[in-house]
Amino acid sequence: MTDLKLPIGIQSFVEIRTGGYVYVDKTSFISSLVRSGKYYFLSRPRRFGKSLLIDTFHCAFSGERCLFSGLYLDTPDAAWDWSRKNPVLKIDWSLSSPRTGEELKTRIHEILSAWAREWDFEPFETTIGGRFSAIIREIHEKTGEQVVILVDEYDKPILDVLEDPSRAAEMRDVLRDFYAVIKPLDSHIRFVFLTGVSKFVKTGIFSGLNNLKDITLDRRYSSLCGYTEENIRDDFSSWFAICDPKLVREWYNGYSWTGESVYNPFDILLYFDSDLFKPYWFETGTPSFFLKLWQSQPRIPAEYEGLIAGDDLLGSFDPDQIRLETLLFQAGYLTIKSWTSNPEEGTWYTLGFPNREVKESFNKSILNLLRKDATPLSFPDIRKLLGSGNVDGFHRQLKSFLASIPHDRFRKNPLAQFEGYWASLVYSYLASLGYEIIPEDTTNKGRIDLTVKTASYTWIFEFKVKGIDKTGDLSPLEQIQNRGYSEKYRSDKRQLIEIGIVFDPETRNIDEYSFHIPKIST
Repeated sequence: MTDLKLPIGIQSFVEIRTGGYVYVDKTSFISSLVRSGKYYFLSRPRRFGKSLLIDTFHCAFSGERCLFSGLYLDTPDAAWDWSRKNPVLKIDWSLSSPRTGEELKTRIHEILSAWAREWDFEPFETTIGGRFSAIIREIHEKTGEQVVILVDEYDKPILDVLEDPSRAAEMRDVLRDFYAVIKPLDSHIRFVFLTGVSKFVKTGIFSGLNNLKDITLDRRYSSLCGYTEENIRDDFSSWFAICDPKLVREWYNGYSWTGESVYNPFDILLYFDSDLFKPYWFETGTPSFFLKLWQSQPRIPAEYEGLIAGDDLLGSFDPDQIRLETLLFQAGYLTIKSWTSNPEEGTWYTLGFPNREVKESFNKSILNLLRKDATPLSFPDIRKLLGSGNVDGFHRQLKSFLASIPHDRFRKNPLAQFEGYWASLVYSYLASLGYEIIPEDTTNKGRIDLTVKTASYTWIFEFKVKGIDKTGDLSPLEQIQNRGYSEKYRSDKRQLIEIGIVFDPETRNIDEYSFHIPKIST
C-alpha cells in the first residue's frame, strides 16, 4: 500500500510535490510545448486540472528544479535549461468575481499594481494597456530574461455574466484590450499559455491576440489534462487494484479531444477516496445559465448522442448568439466520440455523452426541468421494473411520468406531433437509470426506435403517434415482429421483451400499449 495521499482539490504543484501526494507526470507535454511554440490556448472543462498545469509551468520556468526530481522534465531527453529562470506573470481569474466592466478594470489595475510593487517599478502610463506593456518591458530589461505570461480561466469574468449579453460584451471588450498588449511585445516574451472553458469569436478576445495556437483539439495534447487509463493503473495502483475497472471506466472515463480518452481527475479521486459511485463532478454545480439556455433552445438529450459537428460548432462561439451545443461541448457535457478528416469534406466530429455519470445526471436535470414542481421521480423503482421485466408496472410508471409533464411543454412545442419527440422523452426517462440504452438501434431490416439492456432483459421499443405515423397500417408491435427487429438479439442470453406504444398528442399520454415476450429458444 502506498504512503502517498490522493491530491483531492489541490492545485498547487509545490504542495503536491512536497506534501506527499500522488502526482501524475505531465511534464513531457510541457517540454514538447515549449520546444515547438510560444503562444498557446487550451480549452478544458472545469475541474480538469488546468490550474495545476498552469502552476507546473510556473515552477518550471522559475527554475525550481528540486520539485521536478524523478519527472520527465528533469531528464536529459527534456533538455530543459534549469540555469535559465524566467520572470513569470500569472493571472488566475478563478480568484476574482467582477460583475461589471468597471469592477473588472479595477481588478486588472490591482493586478498590475501588485506586479509593479514586486518588481519595484511604477509605470507612468495610466491606461491598462499602457501599464501592462510598460511592466513587461521593464521586467525584461531589469532581469535580462524574457517574460512568461500564464493566464488561468481567462474567460471566467465573461462566463460569470453570460446570461446578460450586454455585460458579457462589456467584459469581453475589457479583456480583449488587456490581452491584446501581448502580441506586439514578442521580443520581450518567452512563452504565453492561456486556459479557459470557452473560446469567443469575432470581436472577442482572440481578435486582439490572434497569434495563439489553439491546442484544444490537437490529439497530441488530448491527455494534457485529466488521467489516462495508464495513469490510473500505474500512479493509483493501490486504489485501482481493489476497484472494478469496467465500472470505473463506464462511470468516469470517456472524455476525448480527438486523442486518448481521459478520466476527470476530480471524479476519480473522490471515487477512490470514498469507494462510492456518485456524480461528483456534475454535482459541483451545473451552471443555471445552461438550463435557462436549454429552455430557450430545447433539445431532448437523445438528440446529442451521435450529433455531427464541425469546427464552427466546437471551436468557438459568439456570446451574442450562443449555441447550446457549443457550450455543452466546451463545458464537458458532450465529448468527441469519433472524427473524420479528408480534403474533400473537411473535418467532422461525432459527439455524445462522455460517460454514465454525465449521461444519467444530464438527463435527470432535463427531466426535472420538464416536470417543473412535480413529485420527484423514484428512479430506483423504475430501474427495478425494467430489471425484473415487469411490463405492466413499467406501463403504469411511464403513464404517470407523461402525466406529470405540464401541458404547456407540449402546447409550446410543435415537435410534440412527431414520433421522434416522444421517443426522445422516453429516452431521457430511461437514460437516467444507468442501463445501456441505444436510440435508433440499427438492424439489417431497419431501425429499432429504442433498445434498453438490463442484466436479464433486452427491451425493444417501437413508437408511433396517433393519427400521424403510418407504416403500412401496422401497429408498433406488429412492425417489430414484421421486420424482425428482435432477431439482432436472439443469440443473447437475455430475455427479449417487445413493446409497442402509440402516443396521443391530444391527451399527451399513451393511447395504446402492447407487448410480446418471445419464448426463449432451447
